[in-house]
Amino acid sequence: MERVADDPATSSAKTPGPRLGVSGEDPDSLLRLVATLDAEINRQAALASRSEEVHRALVSVVLDGGDLSDLAAELATILRGPVLVTTPDGRVVAQAGDVEVIARLFSSPAFDPYGRFRVETAPARGPVPDTVGEPDDHCAVVPIVAGRVDHGRIVTFSPDPISDADVHCLERAATVAALAVTKGLAVAAVEDKYRADFLRDLLTGRTEDVPAAVAHAASLGWDVDRSLVVAVAELDPGQVPASVSGLELRPVQERFVNAWQTVMRARDPGGPVASFNTEVVVLLGGVDNTDLDKLLGELDRQVAGDRGGGRLSFSLGVSRLARVPGELPRAYEQARTAVRIGRRLQGPGARATFDQLGAYRLLALVPDSSELRDYVTDVLGELGRDTTEAADLRHTLEVLIDTNGNVAETARRLHFHYNTLRYRIEKLERIVGPFTTNAALRLDLSLALRVHQMRGER
Repeated sequence: MERVADDPATSSAKTPGPRLGVSGEDPDSLLRLVATLDAEINRQAALASRSEEVHRALVSVVLDGGDLSDLAAELATILRGPVLVTTPDGRVVAQAGDVEVIARLFSSPAFDPYGRFRVETAPARGPVPDTVGEPDDHCAVVPIVAGRVDHGRIVTFSPDPISDADVHCLERAATVAALAVTKGLAVAAVEDKYRADFLRDLLTGRTEDVPAAVAHAASLGWDVDRSLVVAVAELDPGQVPASVSGLELRPVQERFVNAWQTVMRARDPGGPVASFNTEVVVLLGGVDNTDLDKLLGELDRQVAGDRGGGRLSFSLGVSRLARVPGELPRAYEQARTAVRIGRRLQGPGARATFDQLGAYRLLALVPDSSELRDYVTDVLGELGRDTTEAADLRHTLEVLIDTNGNVAETARRLHFHYNTLRYRIEKLERIVGPFTTNAALRLDLSLALRVHQMRGER
């Protein structure tokens, strides 16, 4: 079969024409493309070079034995701006930079009243919300991660938008900080156990030579030879670690004791803080018995902050004042009693001092709970039942006893008509007896109501 030659016109139509910027049809476009690529390559190379220099400088700090404060100082010099290292929930553990600038930032809404950086509202990179300054401050926040565990944040501030180069420096710094944190945790785990064991022996009365124990505490940086109160804090049941961007938080109890240590460093650096299994024990100086209620409020606000950043619910009990080291074991038991009974009476988040417990202190000494249950049943009878009607009558009885049987005052507090209250009193006396005329019976009823409440019943 004879081969047909291609038609030159047809052949020319099938051949693709020159592509823009490649065949030379548009040389200016090609030159612009090459220049753009060259500039981007140079920019990336400069970023990598500076990032590598920063990495070497920061690693050198750690290898020379530096801690997070040293890292922050080196990074602040490199970035020419304030640098903070915080816990995952924003508690500042190291800072460096211009003191006046840092003070201004700490007074801004970017921090809570107790110096916690609000990590839950801070942008990863951008203007700091509601800061005080002209022009507005900018920040960059980078997580410190090791083994998928979130150890905190590195934060830098600037009056100008933060560049890619500075963010790269922060990311390198976060990697080095993770190394420093991990090393510090390994060392601290051993030291904290030793210190906690020593403090436990002192607070449980196992230490025979108290003066020697006082001297040893001083070598650990603790001042126990003064008037102190003992505070015991326990996380409430049901605390579940939160997840942050798929990262795991450090163990809950570890974060809890770290929060107390941060507060105590600012409030009373010589005050011991230790974790005893499920409780954190704190010894505080500079407090007298008249200041205990105020102390409870301060500790709650300082440790809990504004409840942002994953705050955990905890109960707190505080002892009476221990004026000499030999009284610390008794104070420790008082604080433990206060936190235990306080939670029974108030539920999660309880705050109680030992002196506030009143008769509950004596009731807590009864070891046989079945005996207390029998006492409630014998004295209250059907009022001790778990029904709405029984709870309503118990409340009426409590108010009557609190007002010493003053019917008019009780009716006012309960918003009852006088005749309605009279009817209730008659009903109560049919159930429990003539409590309006029998002082001994009123005492029994008052104790039974307290036992009922202490057992967590309503």
